[in-house]
Parts: sequence; structure tokens; C-alpha cells
Amino acid sequence: MQDLPIRDIHLPEAIGWFPPAIGWWLVIIFVPIVSYFLIMLIQHLFQKTAVKEARKLLQQLETNDALTSLEKVIELSSLLRRVAISLDSKANLGGLTGRAWLDYLDGSLNDAPFKNGIGRCLADAPYQKTLPPNVDLTALFDLAKTWLNAQKS
Repeated sequence: MQDLPIRDIHLPEAIGWFPPAIGWWLVIIFVPIVSYFLIMLIQHLFQKTAVKEARKLLQQLETNDALTSLEKVIELSSLLRRVAISLDSKANLGGLTGRAWLDYLDGSLNDAPFKNGIGRCLADAPYQKTLPPNVDLTALFDLAKTWLNAQKS
């Protein structure tokens, strides 16, 4: 018999890291997309919660007989400011006063009811000792409810 030349065992080349398998491509594409939508969903849920909580607090404030009319207006102004700050945290709303604050509130409503209507008292009533006699609290609370309903929630 003839001697056949036997060669040594040849191992295949090592598998390279590129190109990755299809599963890795899907992970690279979908993880950022899912993360973005998850962040947006969390922000949306917190905004809804802020508006819902504000509606509850507004109802409690409206029916609270222990507070005077001036105290109710002060608390209402504070509540609207807290809601605005929580909904629009990028804007510098904490420092808005007077006409600028009313302009911001009118931004989501038609006919400028804060600047030209009953909402004007929110600009200066919290800084007065007594509430002007022409302030209709029912209309003011209705306006606050309208503003809350107009917010993106």
C-alpha cells in the first residue's frame, strides 16, 4: 500500500465581531426607540397626574368654607402657578408676575379671560389686604377649571 500524505487538522478562522448577527442589529435599533417612547410615556403620565391632582385641589379649595374669599384667591393663584410649573418645567414661570403671568395663563385660552376678564384679580389680589368687591369667585373658579381643561394632559 502506498503511504498517503496525511495533513494536520486545520482549525477554521476565528469568527469576527463584525458584522454582528441580526439580533444585535435589532437591539441597536430598538433600544433607543423604546427608551425614547418610554420616557415620553412617563412624562405624559406625570402631566396627567398633575392636572388630575390640581382638579381635586381646586374642588377642595372651592368648597372650603374655612377660608375667606381673599385666601381662596391667593390659594387659587398659587395652585395655578404650581400646575403651570409642573407642566412646563423648561419655562421660567416662577418669576412671572402681573401682566406677564396673565399673558402666560391666556396662552392656552381664547379671548384672554385672565388679562381682560375676571382673571385679572390673580395678578394683584394676592398682594392686597382685602379682595375687591367686584370679584366673582364662582366665575374665577370656572375660569380656573377651563384653564386646567385646556392644558395638554
